[in-house]
Order: sequence, then C-alpha cells, then structure tokens
Amino acid sequence: MAPRAGAELVRSAGQLYRYLLRCCRHLPAGPGQHYRHAIRQSFKVHADEDDPERIQQIIKRAIEDADWVMNK
Repeated sequence: MAPRAGAELVRSAGQLYRYLLRCCRHLPAGPGQHYRHAIRQSFKVHADEDDPERIQQIIKRAIEDADWVMNK
C-alpha cells in the first residue's frame, strides 16, 4: 500500500514529527493517545542524532511504521 499523502514531502525531523502527529488524528482516541506519546518519546531519544544518513533511515522507517499502523 502507498504511503499516506504528504509522506513524500518529509525531509527533516520537524516535518516527520508533524506528519506523524497528523496521522494520529485519524486514529481512535485511545490508540491515538498511545501513538502520540510514543512519537514524543522517540523524538526525545533521537534528539542528539547528527548523522544525516542515519536521520534519513529513521525517517524512512518511521513513515513505513506509520503506514503499517494506519492500515491495520
């Protein structure tokens, strides 16, 4: 299945954060709250990442994971 609209525009951590939070708006309240919390925690954990290649890997994986959650 293709990524959600806007996924192809994600190039930075800030854009990814906004994209993921927008995805959470489409989830029911309970799971949405859980995933919002998980997104915030993940960004805190990776805040000191400075390798551009690793950042792109994280972005790609996060979009794939978000697509999986949205499709299940």
